[in-house]
Amino acid sequence: MNNFSNGKFTYVVQPGDHYWLLAQRYNTTAEEIYAVNPSVNPYYLRPGQHISIPVAQPAFQFVRQNHCISQAEVELRSDMRSLWEEHVAWTRMTIISLTFKLPDVDFVIARLLQNATDMGEMIRPLYGDAAADRYATLIKEHLLFAADLVKAAIAGDEQAAMTAEQKWYANADEIAVFLSSINRFLSEEEVREMFYRHLDLTKQEAIFMINMEYQKDIVVYDEIEEQAREMADTISEAMVKLYPNMFRQSRN
Repeated sequence: MNNFSNGKFTYVVQPGDHYWLLAQRYNTTAEEIYAVNPSVNPYYLRPGQHISIPVAQPAFQFVRQNHCISQAEVELRSDMRSLWEEHVAWTRMTIISLTFKLPDVDFVIARLLQNATDMGEMIRPLYGDAAADRYATLIKEHLLFAADLVKAAIAGDEQAAMTAEQKWYANADEIAVFLSSINRFLSEEEVREMFYRHLDLTKQEAIFMINMEYQKDIVVYDEIEEQAREMADTISEAMVKLYPNMFRQSRN
């Protein structure tokens, strides 16, 4: 049974939960959840863990004791997170290989681009072939423009770097338009903001690596990982909302 006191209640963490998602679900903010859970690591919530959720008193009656999700939703969220974690991990390895001219660079870039194909396949069952192919193409361009930017930065070619960066952000705009067009629960503004943040962090990561500021590079990569998981969860949540019949048990 949930315990309500002082404008908050005890919540049992479910697979795929994170503060941003819980904040959206219970009409609060991630910062407020963090504030009432000072001893909890917000980046590593464990299923079954008890945390406090701040909720205004009138909203208590709308909170369900157990938010159970179906196996299909668990798998969707898990697979989406895995793809985005691979996305940033192979991007990082590409930055390293390019920066230090490692002999594995062609193999690493090939594996990085496989992520674009995998992203398309991830949405194919729900959105169809045309949308999946388009998404894969956009993500591939996103990755290639990033590689071009790193190459230009290493070479000290400011004009090429500027051109690659402009194409990179224009591609993010295209992705925002595309995702909002196939899912009404993803606003163009929200997706653009997510991708711009992803690009900004990745650019910082590359600059720190090229300048051999390794501690700063590690710190920003931790931010990149966390933000990538948030992006994955946002996209997954929208898919569940758009196709509730595919995840009916999650809304019992």
